[in-house]
Amino acid sequence: MPLLRVEGLGIDFGGLRAVDNVGFQVEPGEIVSVIGPNGAGKTTLFNMISGAYQPARGAVSLDGEIVTGMVPHLLARRGLSRTFQNLQIFQKMTVLENVMVGCHLQERASLLADLFSTPASRKRSAETRAAALKLLERVGLDCAADKEASSLSYGALKRLEIARALALEPRILLLDEPAAGCNAVETEEIDHLVADVAKSGVAILLVEHDMKLVMRISNHIVVLDRGEKIAEGRPGEVSRDPKVIEAYLGVQPKEAGGHALG
Repeated sequence: MPLLRVEGLGIDFGGLRAVDNVGFQVEPGEIVSVIGPNGAGKTTLFNMISGAYQPARGAVSLDGEIVTGMVPHLLARRGLSRTFQNLQIFQKMTVLENVMVGCHLQERASLLADLFSTPASRKRSAETRAAALKLLERVGLDCAADKEASSLSYGALKRLEIARALALEPRILLLDEPAAGCNAVETEEIDHLVADVAKSGVAILLVEHDMKLVMRISNHIVVLDRGEKIAEGRPGEVSRDPKVIEAYLGVQPKEAGGHALG
């Protein structure tokens, strides 16, 4: 059984079909990328899957359970976490504190225990700190744990956001353009991190404009154009698909010189 199954998903905005009849599935440990030209509906699709938007049509299943339109915090409890195109970092908090915020969302704490700083509360706080430090080590930011987040480079902030998403202990992680705005070195760091997360068994659903990264790390690719799925398959197959080349380049494959996308 796939971990995530999307079936016939669609949504309209003001009479315009932004996404229509999109379906695919993601297995544990698999990296599935959703690509397409600007305005294809990729982030809108992410927003429906992650509970930010209520779909007009179709269904989303997580490990066999229908979760269509379920609010984000309930999806997080079921193992679905995401990052965003625009960084959602607490700039004035330390790097460690940013990750601890994610860890706290997994806790079942007693308000009174925290208020009176009971031994159980102090123990839990120490465990949370240790878990956050371990995640920072995983993304290569443990040396910056006590620095203010605003002092980090853009690429490091991207990795910090991934660390915080991993603090929710997800079974599937939705990454919305994790390499956007990164230089070549930062993109390579993101590449290795995403591959490492997938190797641990976490399923990855990725939206990304960097075609070299997508073709390099994806097991499976779904292509959208004008809100509809126009192709699906392995990277090599998708990169040579005439409909995909036309959607990206606006020309027929022969006019593009017979080159594959990416």
